[in-house]
Amino acid sequence: MLRTALQYPIVIGLVCFFVLWGTASFGDRISRRRLAPTELEEFNLVLGATLTLLGLIVGFAFSMAVGRYDQRRNYEEEEANAIGTEYVRVDLLPSGDADKLHGLLKQYLTHRIVFFQTRDKDELATVNREAADLQNQMWSIVAGVAQAQPTPVNALVVSGMNDVLNRQGYTQAAWWNRIPVAAWAFIFSIAICCNFLQGYSGGEQKARRPLIVLPLVLAIALLLLADLDSPRGGVIRVRPQNLIALQESLH
Repeated sequence: MLRTALQYPIVIGLVCFFVLWGTASFGDRISRRRLAPTELEEFNLVLGATLTLLGLIVGFAFSMAVGRYDQRRNYEEEEANAIGTEYVRVDLLPSGDADKLHGLLKQYLTHRIVFFQTRDKDELATVNREAADLQNQMWSIVAGVAQAQPTPVNALVVSGMNDVLNRQGYTQAAWWNRIPVAAWAFIFSIAICCNFLQGYSGGEQKARRPLIVLPLVLAIALLLLADLDSPRGGVIRVRPQNLIALQESLH
């Protein structure tokens, strides 16, 4: 359920804000007395340590999310290079097979662009199924040519087709590689503890209005984190600019 919710970063940001703000307000309501200087010093030490731990965890999660985003972007570039290289190598085959593979590669390229752009689950499933069928057709053609004439030139074409298929697998794996749900749960738990301690720390003389600051900042940070970690649901997405440029050049 949490994994499904993480597909919608805006919802995550709003929910986090209201939950954390409510937690801070709850802590403020149950703090009936002002802490003594010694108690306040110890309490601030605990609050500071908890906030530091939260900052480290969020920073580490940001590092993971940015790394995965860069990985998805790099694989898109590598996939475009592999398809473009194979499109040129196909010219080394007999004209009949070359024409078939050129057409199949163009169709496959269109499907790969849709893979990066679509947000619809049904369309994504259809595109993946049709792309797999195109892969089988293309591999069948190059494998048949290589078996009929096992020459170094045909082996080069087979190697290029192997790169095309491998790059698609690497891209899919990168899109599945997300921040673990357990890590998200841990971040939410620490954030709730921090906001509760912030609300509880002031006692009778605590100003109410600043309670909104920490929940707001954390909600914005978690929204951005969820956006980076969501390949399809967020605003920050990998645009298939290399694949689109390759499609335009082939036309």
